[in-house]
Amino acid sequence: MKARTRSVEPNPRRGFDVETYLKSTGPARKVVQYRRGEVVFAQGDPGNDIAYLQKGAIKLSVLSRIGKEAVVAMLVPGDFFGEGALAGQSVRIGTATATVASSVLIIEKAAMVRLLHEQPAFSDRFITYMLTRNMRIEADLVDQLFNSSEKRLARTLLLLARYGETNPQRKLPKISQETLAEMIGATRSRVNFFMNKFRKLGLIEYNGGLKINASLLSIVLHD
Repeated sequence: MKARTRSVEPNPRRGFDVETYLKSTGPARKVVQYRRGEVVFAQGDPGNDIAYLQKGAIKLSVLSRIGKEAVVAMLVPGDFFGEGALAGQSVRIGTATATVASSVLIIEKAAMVRLLHEQPAFSDRFITYMLTRNMRIEADLVDQLFNSSEKRLARTLLLLARYGETNPQRKLPKISQETLAEMIGATRSRVNFFMNKFRKLGLIEYNGGLKINASLLSIVLHD
């Protein structure tokens, strides 16, 4: 379902406003609203555009040949996804699903390429995001190889809360323990055990949703 978002185009005299562009509709871009559980794109779909999450939460997952699903990322507002289309991926290698009601800006591939070439401010924003995400992927690999499931869970919750960034969000979008288990490579029972432990220690709170306290970092730093 398309949103009725006002069309705004950059004013050449005022320069290019990245935030205004990402919050509005216009030629070669549209805003689409997704209900919880709706698929933004599915594994195997044509990769013709790039998406930007305005609000809500998106789960990225991959399905194996034997039908086993693995959650590879949870996205929050400000994240781009589907950018593989820019690198020659003709089809999606994963599935993007809204875990809560979400608003997504869809930018056509040709328009995205043009932006990256013609608008330095937008290019800087996109490159910064990609570099930050690559660093996170490397850290995720180290986390999987060397850390316990308890530490992996704590780190995942802190990442979802954007701990250490300019605008952290203590309250997380709704996420199931099954999804958390898939993300850290553990069982649901283990996740349930550690979540109860974190709650008893005051590291997280259940009060109208899951809230993450900065003190959860102590689990990650503890040897």
